[in-house]
Amino acid sequence: MPEADIAIIGAGAAGLSLAHRLSCPPPRPGRLSVVLVDAPPGPLRPPRRTWCFWEAGRGRFDAAVTRSWHRLRVRHPSGESVQHDIAPLTYKMIRSDDFERLVERDLARSAQVQRLEATVESIEDLPQGARVNTRTPEGHADSLRARWVFDSRPLGSLPAARTTLLQHFHGWFVRTDRPVFDPARVEFMDFRTAQPARGLSFGYVLPTGPRAALVEYTEFSPAVLAPDVYDKALRHYTGSVLGLGDLEIIGTETGVIPMTDARFARRTGACVFRIGAAGGATRPSTGYTFSGVQRQTAAVAAALRQGRDPVPPQPHTARARGMDAVLLHALDSGLVDGAAFFSRLFARVPMARLLRFLDGETRWHEDLAIGLRTPVLPMLRAALEVPGLPRRPFPR
Repeated sequence: MPEADIAIIGAGAAGLSLAHRLSCPPPRPGRLSVVLVDAPPGPLRPPRRTWCFWEAGRGRFDAAVTRSWHRLRVRHPSGESVQHDIAPLTYKMIRSDDFERLVERDLARSAQVQRLEATVESIEDLPQGARVNTRTPEGHADSLRARWVFDSRPLGSLPAARTTLLQHFHGWFVRTDRPVFDPARVEFMDFRTAQPARGLSFGYVLPTGPRAALVEYTEFSPAVLAPDVYDKALRHYTGSVLGLGDLEIIGTETGVIPMTDARFARRTGACVFRIGAAGGATRPSTGYTFSGVQRQTAAVAAALRQGRDPVPPQPHTARARGMDAVLLHALDSGLVDGAAFFSRLFARVPMARLLRFLDGETRWHEDLAIGLRTPVLPMLRAALEVPGLPRRPFPR
C-alpha cells in the first residue's frame, strides 16, 4: 500500500491551493510527502469556473489573473447608479483553466507532490492515519495510506440549516460587433432585471475588452431555474437593458452556490478533514469562496509544517456568520427587498469598506456603522427571529 504524509482529494480550487502551498520547500529539514488525488475526466471532476475575489497589492496567483479592475458599479432597479474606486483593493478574475496551469507548472517542479488519477470510493480511519480506498481509471481497486487526509470534494447534501438560499447563475462569454464595454469597470450588481417573488436577481458584467465580456444573470432564491429561463433572462439583459446589439456567444458558464447558515463539519475522522466549500469556506451572504479557501489552506499548510493538529479553520468569524444568518433570513422571508437593500447599502457605504467587511477585516464599530445603513427595524426583527428558527435539511 503506497504511503504519504498527506493525501489531498480533489483538484479544484481548494485541493490545488493546498497542494501548491505544500509544494514550497519548508524552512527546515524534513519535507512532507503529498499525494493529490484527482478524479479521472468525467462528471466527478470540477467543471470549469471563473473565480473572482479582491485583495490589496500583488497576490500569490497573479500570473493566472485574466483581468483586474479598480472600479465597480451598482445599479438600482430604477437605473440610478453608484460607482466606486475600491483602491487600495483590486478586483481580480481567474479562470479555473489558467489557475490549474499555473499550479500544475509549479507542482511539476516539486519533488514533494505526486499526482494520482483515481476515483475515491471511501476513507477509513486507521491508527495514526487513514486509508483512502480508490479505483483506477481501468477499474482496479487500490488504496493509499496517509497520516492526514484533506477532502475537498463537494458534499452530497447540505447540512441542516435555518436558512438556505441558492446563488444560481448562467453566463455568456460574448463578443460584440462594436465597442460597448468599459474595460476599466465591473457592473457588480445591476438590479435592472426582473425580480423573483422570493430573493433577488441581478446582472453582472466582467469586461475583458471593449468588445468582450462575461455577462451573467444571477439569482439568490430557493430553487434553480430551467436552462431556457436563464437564456431568456440573458437575452433580455444583454438586449433590452444593456443594448449590446449583435453579439456572438463564444462560451457559457453555469453554477450553483449554496448560501446557508448551516454548520459545516471540518473534521470527519481522527485524521480526516474537509476543506473548501465543503469545509465552510463560502461566505454565506455572498457566495464568494476563493478568498476563504486561501485563508483556510494557508492556515492548514502552516499547521502541518509546525507539527500542529491541522484542523482547517473556519475562514469567517462568528460575528460575520451571525450577521449573514440575519441577512439570509431577512431576504428569504421578505422582510427586506433584496434589490433595494443592496442598492441602498452600496450607495451609503464606501465599496472598499464593504469589501473589507465581506472579508471579515472590519472591526465591530465599523460593522455597527454598516448595520445602521440598512433598514434597521426589519433587520432587528430578523435578528430576533433567527435564534428560534429550526434547522432543517435542504431538499435536494
